[in-house]
Amino acid sequence: MRGDGLRSCARTCLYTNKECENKECRLFIDFPKELNCVLVTIFKNGNLTLRQTAERLGISFARVKQIEKKALIKLKKSDLAD
Repeated sequence: MRGDGLRSCARTCLYTNKECENKECRLFIDFPKELNCVLVTIFKNGNLTLRQTAERLGISFARVKQIEKKALIKLKKSDLAD
């Protein structure tokens, strides 16, 4: 990674404007507008709202909120939130 926070594969996709086809990558999302890559999404948009996240993942806003709440509880229990 360079100072832009992108892996070389994400950087290549971004600069060639080519969608990522590596569906096995843990950063792959089925969102062609942002080249199917979470890193490209963050690079282009910065922080996302829960609604934007729901749109990209193809799930409801309410479900994203549930996942967020559960994750925050886990972080609090593990003392990683401090």
